[in-house]
Amino acid sequence: MSEFDEIYRLYAEDVYRFLLRISGSEDIAEELTSETFYKAVKSIDSYRGDCKMYVWLISIGKNLYFDYLKKAERKNRFLEDCELSDGSDITLSFENKEQALKIHQVLHTLEEPFKEVFSLRIFGELSFKEIGSLFGRSDGWARTVFFRAKEKIINELKESEQL
Repeated sequence: MSEFDEIYRLYAEDVYRFLLRISGSEDIAEELTSETFYKAVKSIDSYRGDCKMYVWLISIGKNLYFDYLKKAERKNRFLEDCELSDGSDITLSFENKEQALKIHQVLHTLEEPFKEVFSLRIFGELSFKEIGSLFGRSDGWARTVFFRAKEKIINELKESEQL
């Protein structure tokens, strides 16, 4: 049995219970436990021994959980951003492959910066602040361009009766 197998055997259940306690979800706890040990294997050289192995592993798991929460928050903001004026949700259209193709076709016809800002927000899941920074502009500029791109796509789809 390797040294890492022994570490996993000793601490996996404790890491899982900790992540279950903070997440409240067995699925999330299982996923993050796996990621915790994967990350620990990749960065075992950075373990300096200043703290117990258990504390180091819990720290990795906690940071992964916080990353998970940030991604979930971005996804929720993304879904809010994509609600259409008629109350429908453009992201649901991406789930349907045929509708997604139509949206991509319209997106392809957009001029810059609309095409890139929309793509960065939807597919890159970047924040408006990050998008604005890429263009050397403000997050307000990125919001406005995204909103206008979204409206252009919706209007084009409505005009062609594809939405």
